[in-house]
This record gives sequence, C-alpha cells and structure tokens, in this order.
Amino acid sequence: MKKVLTLLLASFVLLTACSSKSDNSTSNSEGTSDKKETKEVTIWAWDPNFNIAALNLAKEAYAAKNADIKIDIQENAQADIVQKLNTGLNSGTTKGLPNIVLIEDYRAQSFLQAYPDAFYDLSSIINASDFADYKIGPTSLDGKQYGVPFDSGVAGLYVRKDLLEQAGYKVEDLQNIDWDQMIEIGKAVKAKTGKDLMTQDPNDLALLRMMIQTAGSWYTKEDGVTVNLKDNAELKQALETYKKLMEADIIKATSDWSQFVGAFNNGDVAAVPTGNWITASIKAEASQSGQWAVVPYPTLPNTPSSVHASNLGGSSWYVLNMDGKEAAADFLKQTFGSDVELYQKLYKQINAIGTLKSASSGEAYGAADEFFGGQKLGEEFAKWTEQIPRVNYGSHTYEIEDILVVEVQNYLNGKSVDAVLADAQSQAESQIK
Repeated sequence: MKKVLTLLLASFVLLTACSSKSDNSTSNSEGTSDKKETKEVTIWAWDPNFNIAALNLAKEAYAAKNADIKIDIQENAQADIVQKLNTGLNSGTTKGLPNIVLIEDYRAQSFLQAYPDAFYDLSSIINASDFADYKIGPTSLDGKQYGVPFDSGVAGLYVRKDLLEQAGYKVEDLQNIDWDQMIEIGKAVKAKTGKDLMTQDPNDLALLRMMIQTAGSWYTKEDGVTVNLKDNAELKQALETYKKLMEADIIKATSDWSQFVGAFNNGDVAAVPTGNWITASIKAEASQSGQWAVVPYPTLPNTPSSVHASNLGGSSWYVLNMDGKEAAADFLKQTFGSDVELYQKLYKQINAIGTLKSASSGEAYGAADEFFGGQKLGEEFAKWTEQIPRVNYGSHTYEIEDILVVEVQNYLNGKSVDAVLADAQSQAESQIK
C-alpha cells in the first residue's frame, strides 16, 4: 500500500512540474492567472524598405498595448509568396502558411475567387467605407470584405520645372491637361532642351493601365471576369494616345528598373507619370532638389469620363482562415485598419500613402517637402487617392497584358487598332476560361 501511495505522489509531482513548464501564466494569491498565454501571428510580405518597414512600425504600435501577442514578420519575394500560396492552397491545407499575407491588388481576385474558403471574412473587423473607394473592388468578393486596404498607388505626373521653363512653360500650365496637350509640351521640351519627355519600356503596359483607370475602365468588365477589349472605347483611345506618344520622338526607351530610374536621376527626361512610390527614387538625386514638382495625372483625350486621378500598384492585407485568425484580424484592426498615428509615421519614414481616409488629415500629410519646392505632396496625393475611379481588376490582368504586349507592337508596326483589339479579345477568351 505504501508503494502505491508513493507512486501516486510521484506521478502527481511530475504532472505538476510539467504543467508549470508548458503554461505561460502564473497564479496570484487567489489562484487566478495574471498572464495570458502568448499567441503568435506570422506575416508574409516583400520589400524590406517599404512593406516590411511598415510592418515593423505596426508591430511596435501594437506591442505597446498587446504584450501577449508575438508578431513574426517574414520577408519573402512577391513571386515566392504567390507560388507558396498557390501551392499550399491547392493542396487543401494551410499548414506552413502565414496568418496574414500581403497580396498585390492586381492579383487579389485570383486568390479570392480560386480559394473562397481560404480567407477570413473581415467584414465585421473593419469598415470598408473608411478606406478609399477604389481599393474595395479588389479586396472584396460577393459582398464580403476580405482585405484590409494598405498603400495607395495613386499616380501623379512628376515634372522637372527647370526643363519646362526652358521650353516656355510653368508648372501651372500642366494643371488639368490631357495627354494630347502633354505630347505637345513634350515636343517643345525636346526642341528647346534636347531632353525626352518620359521613358517607356515596350514590354511594360503600366502606362495603359493608368490611362484607362482614369476613365473607370479595365481589361475586363465590372464582374472582373468578362474580357473587355474589342469594344472598350477607353482602351482604344489609350492605345491611340500611346501610339502618338511613341511616334512623337519624345520617348526614351528603357528595358528595366535601373534604366528607368537612371533616366530621371541623370536628367534625361522632363516627366515621370507613375505611382507615388517613386518619390523616394526621385529624391535620391539630391542635386535636383527644388527642380521637381508633381501635378495631377493627365486625362485621356476625347473621353468625358476620364478624371485627373489614377493608380499604379498597391497591396492589401489578408487573413488566412486558420488557427489564430482572430488574433491576426485584431492586429490588422488595431493597426492598418484604424491607427491614424501609425499612418503619419508611415508617411514620414517610408513615404507610404495610406488609403485610410481619416489618416489624410494628419500633420505629416500637410508637411511641406523642400525637395519639391515646398509642395505638400502628402496632402495632394491623399486628395487624388479619393478621386481614383473604382474598377474590378479581376483575376487576369497580367495574362491579358502578356497578349496585349505583342499586339501593341503589331499596332505600332501598322496593324489597325480595331484588328489589334479584336485579336486580343479572341486570344484572351481562348486562354482565360
């Protein structure tokens, strides 16, 4: 009997010891826990100088109020994230995948439509109306909000004031112009200074994307599925404008990112029409301080629906429907979903323009930027962000552009614009099923 009691006592002591090692809590005098079990939220994103930097600022803000949550930020190349997500979700398991993942807006619908049960519904976590309207198209599906909108890819027309003045123009002359007027200005700049208006990579159709979004148009119809090329009046106008640009002898051809950045840092071009994320690269050439300004994006000629606002790029945060989803959703709710002060830090430290409407009235956005002659860039970009037409990017932006890249070259070589659009429509319908 003594032997049995001894064994039972030993077992009890062992069990108690093991329990104390696995439990992160301690008990007070009343036997209740003073600490919560630590939970871990894993996040995947790319770009250490932008998205990862933004996450670290969000992590710092969140940790101040939530010491019981561990945020594990893991950097992956965007292409690797796309591949890993597809591989994991195709296998029917979320094992090895993160709690939160950053997805580019152009790709979001392909994931939401292909894996509708893989993402956590955030409709009750954030208010979609708190964000720029254009971001809701790619981040929602069937009336449910799956993404927390992050950065704005709001576009502007960056211009060299000194080169414009040499050609007889002032920054004021470029306010609210269309692309036909921009081409004429480019011709004058080339004639007076010998500098090209802008760069263009023939294999990159980002310029077409920005042009058609000013008119609320895309490669697919509003459902994001039906191909919309052949009878797309806005795309036809954009192609005709693109051809005018290329034939005006005012374009410096580039083939990669380094050539693109080098062109404006070296002073070879007078304008850069692109997303606001280029600001840091322009400011990298300190000798050009005071020579730059940003004006509203040009509209499409002969297109009444076109406005002086567009977008290029941008991403949003998504929670995978797996263990830990509630903690992950809470992290997003308290940070990117509502923290105005966080967005001030994001703009000050990494030039990130958020799409949370309330953040645009913060002091950081109203600060003057001496590099741009004292212009309040944050304020301007925030205003234009709210004017960007909402479109559904659908699931096939890049596949359709692969087709258009070839057809655009055919167009420049003499094929009619109507034939180009009809053939592209046919190819896209055959390829996308």
